[in-house]
Amino acid sequence: SLLVPAARGAACPSPCRCQALGAARGMHVDCSSRQLRVVPALPPGTRSLDLRNNSLRWVPAGLLDSPPTLRSLDVAGNPWHCDCSILYLKLWLQDFSAPALGSARCASPAAVRMKPLGELTGNELGPCKRLLPIKCLQFFWRDLVLIAGAIITLLLAAWSLKFSKKLVCQLKLSQ
Repeated sequence: SLLVPAARGAACPSPCRCQALGAARGMHVDCSSRQLRVVPALPPGTRSLDLRNNSLRWVPAGLLDSPPTLRSLDVAGNPWHCDCSILYLKLWLQDFSAPALGSARCASPAAVRMKPLGELTGNELGPCKRLLPIKCLQFFWRDLVLIAGAIITLLLAAWSLKFSKKLVCQLKLSQ
């Protein structure tokens, strides 16, 4: 098979090999058995990614969303740490690469050792205190304060209108 660098000027990640799948089909990036601890930056047009037999323990949330063409991922043979940090990878595999979900197995913690990633339940992931990114929570609290301020302003406006009508009526009666 012909191994080529990524199309459109983006280089294939140095520890990996890239293979064009055809102009319209994208690229296969093979990073298997490279002792990787982190997922390398992927070239645009990456359609499939092979990360088998590395030293990956988790994948940062959002990493597999770029490039948007990525649709297949093989992650078997990595020592996955199956706590809340693995949730992003589990959900991504459920949507895009179900076969890889069954082949990926947890290495730690001990309670889920050797369990397939696809069979993990929410209870086994431990107490996930922060599933939303911090920025989402900041927007939530900001919006909540704005909504509360708007409600208080409307209540004060309604109360002042009611009070002003009574005042006008009392002024007319006294004249």
